[in-house]
Amino acid sequence: MQLAEIKTLSVEKRMQMMEDIWDSLRHENTEITSPLWHKKILQDRIQLIQSGKAKFLSIQELKSKYL
Repeated sequence: MQLAEIKTLSVEKRMQMMEDIWDSLRHENTEITSPLWHKKILQDRIQLIQSGKAKFLSIQELKSKYL
């Protein structure tokens, strides 16, 4: 299916399609390697948490800040 065709689907149908794709991937026996930049971001976040400099937001705070 081409992107132009996907864009013609309703949001609900596209969301269902994404769920179906994720479900199919979950059952694959193929190991997917994360890119190295993922590891770097996680290491940086762990360091912030361990140093006490991380700031955590509640869902409500997050919504009010970004929505």
